[in-house]
Formats: sequence, C-alpha cells, structure tokens
Amino acid sequence: MPRFALVALLVASPLLAASPHDATSSGGMVVSVSPPATDVGVAILKVGGNAVDAAVAVGFTEAVTWPEAGNIGGGGFMLVYPGGKDKPVVIDFRETAPASAKADLFTKGVNYQSITTAGVPGTVRGFELAHKSFGKLKWADVLAPAVKLAEDGFPVTDGLAKRLNMITTDTKTTNAEFLRVFKKEGEWKAGDVLKQPDLAKTLKMIATKGADGFYTGPVAELIAAEMKASGGLISLDDLKAYKAVQREPIVGTYRGFDVIAAPPPSSGGITLLLALKMLETQDVKKNPWGAADTMHLVAEAMRRGFAERAKYLGDPDFVKIPPHLTTKDHAKKLFADFDPNKATKSETLAGDIKISDGGPDTTHYSVVDSAGMAVSTTYTLENAFGCRVVVKGAGFILNNEMTDFNHKPGVTTRTGLIGTDANVIAPGKRMLSSMCPTILTKDGKAVLVTGSPGGRTIINTVLGIVVNVADYGADVRTAVDAPRLHHQWFPDRITLEDRPGFAELEQALKAKGHALAKVKIQGDGHSIWIDPKTGLRTGAADKRLDGSAKGE
Repeated sequence: MPRFALVALLVASPLLAASPHDATSSGGMVVSVSPPATDVGVAILKVGGNAVDAAVAVGFTEAVTWPEAGNIGGGGFMLVYPGGKDKPVVIDFRETAPASAKADLFTKGVNYQSITTAGVPGTVRGFELAHKSFGKLKWADVLAPAVKLAEDGFPVTDGLAKRLNMITTDTKTTNAEFLRVFKKEGEWKAGDVLKQPDLAKTLKMIATKGADGFYTGPVAELIAAEMKASGGLISLDDLKAYKAVQREPIVGTYRGFDVIAAPPPSSGGITLLLALKMLETQDVKKNPWGAADTMHLVAEAMRRGFAERAKYLGDPDFVKIPPHLTTKDHAKKLFADFDPNKATKSETLAGDIKISDGGPDTTHYSVVDSAGMAVSTTYTLENAFGCRVVVKGAGFILNNEMTDFNHKPGVTTRTGLIGTDANVIAPGKRMLSSMCPTILTKDGKAVLVTGSPGGRTIINTVLGIVVNVADYGADVRTAVDAPRLHHQWFPDRITLEDRPGFAELEQALKAKGHALAKVKIQGDGHSIWIDPKTGLRTGAADKRLDGSAKGE
C-alpha cells in the first residue's frame, strides 16, 4: 500500500471526542490547535516522515480544518532545527506587497474586509521550499491527508462551530463566495461535517504540480480573476514572481540556553532576544511569576523592546537593520534607567519619533521527530478568516496582511499606530511581522519548541513561556498555563489575563504608575519540551483554545 494511502486511512475518521492537551513520547511529537491536523502530523511521522514532512502536512491540513488562520492564502515562518552538525534555518514565506501597492494605500483609512488588504500569499512556496530542503516523503504523500479531509469533510468542533456561526452572521462579512462555503442553513453545531470540494481541487493541483500549481496556471488565474472582480491588487505577475526565502535565524543565549528565533521581516526574534537580554541583567526569580514586582520588571523590558522594534525593524531587503540590537551592551544601556518602583513613560523612549494623539488571528504548531529534528511554525491570515474573501472556484481564504504595514507614514500615535519608515508599504516588500517561532537548545540539542498566535502579543507570549522555563525551571505545562502579560510601547499600558487576584495585582501595578487593561486570554502557545537527559518528549497544547498534543 502506498504511503499516502496508509496516511489517509490513519486520518480517515477524525474523532469528535476531546483530544488530550498533554502527551508524552519517546519518539515524535506534534502539538497544534487542530486535533485532525495533529493526527495527520503523527501519521506522517509513523510512516517514516521527518519533522519537516509532518510540519508541512500539518500546515496544509490546518488550511482545511482551521480556516480562521490555517491557510494556503497567507504566509509565515518555519524554523527548522535539523540537529547534529546541520545549522538551523528559517523558511521565510511572509506575504509581499503587490507591485501596484503604494505607500499611501491606507492613509485615508483601512477596511479590514477589503480585498485590497491581501498581500501575495507565501505559504505554498514556503512549504515547498522547506520540503525540498529537508523532507523525506514524496510531496504528494504529504498533501494527501489534507486533500482527503477537504474532499470528504471532517466533523467541526464546538469551538469551530461557534466561530463559523459568528463570522458568517457578522454584517461585515459580505463576500458571497465566503458565505457560500462557510455559512450553514440554521447553525453550525459540533459534529456537523464541513466539506470543501473547491479547496480539495486546489490542493490536488498543488500536490500534482508543486507550488507552480498555485502560483501559475488555473489557480493563479482564479486569483487574478477574483482581484479584478473585487478590486484587489495582486496580478498574475505578482504571483509568478513570489519566492520564499531561506534565512539565518536570530541566535542568542539566555540563562544557559541557546535561543533560536525568526529574523526580519519577523520582528519576533530580535524583540524577544532584546527583552531577554534586558531581563538577564536582573534577578527575575527573586519574586514569583505573577507577582507585581515581576510583572513590572517584565513589562519594562517589553516596553523598551517594542520601542526599538518600531524604530528599526522591517524587511531586511529594503531596510538596514542595526547589528547591535541584540547585544548585551545595548540591552544594558536600554535598561540602565529601569526603576523597580516606577513605570517608565513610553514617550521618553521615542527618540526622534514624533508622537501624536491619533484582533489578529494566527496559528502556531510545534513538531519533533524521533531523530531530534525540531520544527516551530507560525503562519497566518492576519485577522481571523483574513479579509473574509474566498477565491471563487479555488476554495481558500485570502489574507489581509497588507494591514501589517504602517498605515500612515510618519504618524505614530499614543493609541498604538506606528508610522516609522522601516515598515512603510513598497512594491515587493514583506510587511513586518510579530510571529516568533522559537526553539531553545542546550548542548546542541533542542529542548523547547514554542510559539504563539496573537499579533503583537505573540512576542510577549513566547517571552513568558521562555522566562518560566529558563528562570523558574517550570515544566512545559506550567509554563504554557502561566498568566500572560503584554506591553507594546504604545498604548502605554499593560494588558493582563484575567485571573484570580487580578484586582490586587492591578492595584499594586497602578501604584507603580502603570495603566492596565484586562483580557480574557492572550495567545495560544502549543509547545514541546524534550528532556535533555532522557530524550522524553512532553507536548503541551494550550488550553486557552482548541488543540491537541499527540506522540508518535
């Protein structure tokens, strides 16, 4: 029996029953937001695929089973740690601005549900580059499970049913094809089967012809036709010209671990390492995680890291990134004025930036195989369900990633709008991202694979997981469950997850001069810990959303 047929059989009947959030294995491990996608990844490992084969299969499957963020119409970053003597690499498949895009595209305002917000998708080229560089199985075998799930359908979870009902009844959702594909007569309920035959056809084309089956030929023509019909910017030439890029990751150290993360055009790696370097100047574990003094300390590092992000980071093919940003000396300089008793005012960090008074959805998954190869992948449509446009006849949702560029050049506001030059729209440019796929290693072996969705909060969600592991020695479940906070320079406030004791924490932080906001949840940090002594893999799916962890 061919491998793809065996894999298809293994995932032919996804279980509706709740999948475990925790798993251990001496072999491979997959943790993702979508239980069917997790099952696919493990099935790929069982038939001889490696971590990249599994990661690519999970990504294509989530395009079917997690339509709000899983995609072939968006983009992202895949961090691969091969193990042994091979160096880690990042596959950059971030979307690009179409050739006709201008810097002033959004200066008069932005409609997040407009097709003009769609950048040139990168996911398919990125997955192909990763597979060509590291994969073991045949390309068609890796796509086979996603094709089957799109064609035959899968039972939706209660969470997905609720999100489909919400998005299809929202008055801002107006694209007829989106509503045809995802709206149900009556309401979606857990157990209802979602079939996507047009998406299955597109995936079959990709399985047969590789990424060219998406960027040229009939699928590309359908994308171009949708652009012409709806006023979008992407042309056939834009699609044909798109290339995924293999980049060197950002690498640094923290508390005896090597930290490996995504480089620009992701801001994740540099901002994460910069915050960690600032925290390394302090005794973080002097107070428990969640204590007011700890949250103040971490928020001040976040504040300064995000100010540097705004000043300097963008697509490295268009912007010169200062090489000193993640050095210890720079971190010490930035943190020299830290006051343990008083919040810094964000405006004092603006430098030459003039300040005026002027719900992203991504998904992350982690994979480790039995040989020790580790893959951390974060990819996105930007907002939940992207721009809420389905390409007619092709079955997939388009991103609204163009909104990640700075909307108004030269205008940075106290409400959080950034207008610095580094991330202004230009044809062919990749928009700045906060995605932060991250791997920690010790003595040359991967020990933590992590990441998260959540827009700008992504970096700080990963920061919290890393600090809990590295400073407090927390196990991966405790690190993933730990309460999260976020500070992004502007707005000048800390956001905190609503947990028992919030009122007391709020009072203590306000006494230090912080403004606060309360959120229900932050991020979705599906992570894997690999014990450096025994090699045992422990998967922890974040309980804040759907998800599952499963061992080989």
